[in-house]
Amino acid sequence: MKVAFLVLSVLAVANADMYLHNPRGSNNRLDEANRERNNANRLFDSQNNNRGGYNVGSLYYYAGSTLSVEWTNQHSCGDANNNCEIIFQYMCADNLRDGATTSTIPDRLLLCDNFNCNEDIEYGMHETFDYYINCRLRRRNGGLFTADQNLRGSTAIYTRQNPGGTRRGYECPEERDYYPYWHPTPWTDVAVLTNDPTRCPYYEEESANVKSRWACIVDNDLINVNLNQRNRPVIPNTLEECNSTNGTWREFLPPIDGQAPLCMETLYSRDNHLGNGLGGFPNTFNWTIPSTPHENCVFRARYNISTQDYEPWTNDVTSANNTRGGNSETNLDVYSRFGFNSTQARSRGYLFENNPEVRLFGSDSFDLRLAIDTSQFGRTFQDRSHTFAIRPRPSDIDPNAKIHNLNVRGKRGNIVQVYPGVEYDFVPNRLTTSVGDFVHIQWTGSNTNPNNNDGQGRAGTDRSNIVLLRDQNYDEGTPGVAVPLGRKFGHFGNSYPAHLDSNNSFLGLPRSARQSLAVLDNVQFGGEMSELDDAGTYFDIGAKQITAAGTYHYLCTRNNNFSNRSQKGKILVVQQTVSTNRIGWNGGKVSVGAHSVSVPRGAITEPAMFVMQRWPDNLVDQAVRQLSNGQNVNLPDDSRASDVVTVTMEGGRQEKPFIISMDVDDTTDVHIVVFNAANGWNGRELDTEVSGNTATARSDEDGVFVATSSPNQYVLIGALVGSLFVVALIIGGVVVFFVIRRDKWRKVQATFKNAKTGVTRSFASKV
Repeated sequence: MKVAFLVLSVLAVANADMYLHNPRGSNNRLDEANRERNNANRLFDSQNNNRGGYNVGSLYYYAGSTLSVEWTNQHSCGDANNNCEIIFQYMCADNLRDGATTSTIPDRLLLCDNFNCNEDIEYGMHETFDYYINCRLRRRNGGLFTADQNLRGSTAIYTRQNPGGTRRGYECPEERDYYPYWHPTPWTDVAVLTNDPTRCPYYEEESANVKSRWACIVDNDLINVNLNQRNRPVIPNTLEECNSTNGTWREFLPPIDGQAPLCMETLYSRDNHLGNGLGGFPNTFNWTIPSTPHENCVFRARYNISTQDYEPWTNDVTSANNTRGGNSETNLDVYSRFGFNSTQARSRGYLFENNPEVRLFGSDSFDLRLAIDTSQFGRTFQDRSHTFAIRPRPSDIDPNAKIHNLNVRGKRGNIVQVYPGVEYDFVPNRLTTSVGDFVHIQWTGSNTNPNNNDGQGRAGTDRSNIVLLRDQNYDEGTPGVAVPLGRKFGHFGNSYPAHLDSNNSFLGLPRSARQSLAVLDNVQFGGEMSELDDAGTYFDIGAKQITAAGTYHYLCTRNNNFSNRSQKGKILVVQQTVSTNRIGWNGGKVSVGAHSVSVPRGAITEPAMFVMQRWPDNLVDQAVRQLSNGQNVNLPDDSRASDVVTVTMEGGRQEKPFIISMDVDDTTDVHIVVFNAANGWNGRELDTEVSGNTATARSDEDGVFVATSSPNQYVLIGALVGSLFVVALIIGGVVVFFVIRRDKWRKVQATFKNAKTGVTRSFASKV
């Protein structure tokens, strides 16, 4: 436990803000018709701006489907400006709910229906009443660095960021501020994004997904007697104290099928900016929805930032350097890097305290006051989604089939009115998938946006639809270069939709499905629908299989208002099977069926997007030409292609080889050959190992990988000898037949003689 106290103190992670956009983030909103939320303490401590968040709306996701998580954070990640971690988690529970009032759920049973706050559906609730009471009565971690903050109690509801013990829903402030947390929690880790990926092994090993937690279980009578106690701890947090109070030190085991969270580098974002990341697109994370169904779940994103004025992952950042009473400065060393000793630092103001005044010029009396709040010099921001459901996939969809969720983010209003939220868009805005995959198109919204927010249709309402855009009107650039001719459907430059009865398809969906996407008639019968006003806020068409390749450009006819806002999206459907994964220093894997690329830890020093495609065996040339812009392929002599995959690494910097594994049917003299620009697209044979039906090789380059096999010479000799034996057998049989039946032989001779005479006479007559 001592190690945890020292190391975890760093992430007591200044108004920086974290907002979820997909799934729909609440920021403690419910259904307010004003721009500000009514109650910042309703469910959790976000420390975000009151205007953030979206009104309540729920969706469901199929188990094993892919959900594009989208967010914005105000201060930087992915650069040297600060230490940054983003933690994604989720939880499911029977009583978890959004509620029907913006009031905070009571912490006194007398104020709840039937004296049971856990089941009083009027109030929103994530964590339970019992969980919060345990936090309020449990001794806080005494090894944590709290700087010069005056904590008003000794239990876990008092932290450096929450020194007054303010309650937000049933959240435990100590658990909120620190990760990984050392006590049991209801949360399941999904992913950790960090500026320093070398900490990933620690995060993976310490996650409650895979490592037990311990807690002291005390008698319920002791809890009931102290139910309204706030400042005096009655539940110990160490084994020694637990034993001395006759408590039971209990182990809470991780789930049997628990997996360590994904851990990798944070995505880049700049300071003072709630906008897109590199490339002009929002930062996103692809979450594979868990396999256990539940109707009441919530997603949580925490954004932890800390300063680099001191090294937070050292033994200095502990309670040993806290202020010893009064308003004196802390003992934390922020001065030695300037060449000062403690005496010089004190005389010149280089101290870790609130609003220090520093003397830049030595004996000169000119001082500058720094805007430093020690409660915020390591700070955690948070957002949580509204509730959603996880449901089993339909029985007619293969368990291994890919299902992509396609949703709508944002809310009604112009860019200023919705800030720090966002305007409408499709999520993901760009989707790459394969023929045979499934897409689950679904969205929700609100009828209680502010009535004076800009937008089309009935004031205050969110509505969307999907219609294929009209085809390109005139040539732009070289036809067929960006998108193969005949494979492009719709054009981003247009604002008019294609006719439903045109020859153009949308993902190969039947006309009935395309009509439902356009006019929402599967959920709405009749009404005034020119701007979708009479439709509800929720739409779902279910999971539909993609049957036609192409590049599809589509729009929402209601919200796409040229020069005001755009709501358009693109789906690229390829014939071959495709899979993508962002991989960084911590390593990772991308797979297509039985084929895979495994990147060892430390092989990539900068994150890269790995894209893997499986091609039919007879399309080696096409795969090479696609990557090389027209080069032809030259396989080794006397070999044939048995399996073909392309692997492209977008961005990143590779320091060590990755491992390519390919499933092969013919294991005779198998070699993996790579074609790329480095070898002039002539192919380079890799050292290949074969085990069972898997061929494995190491490569320090991406490209087209072809598993080739050469015919075995002994097999060829055997086949030749076998053929000669069959021929000899046939000849022998004929000879024996004519020896026995000489009359037949004489007839054959006469036939050949007559034929010869006829041919000779015919030739002579023509001459």
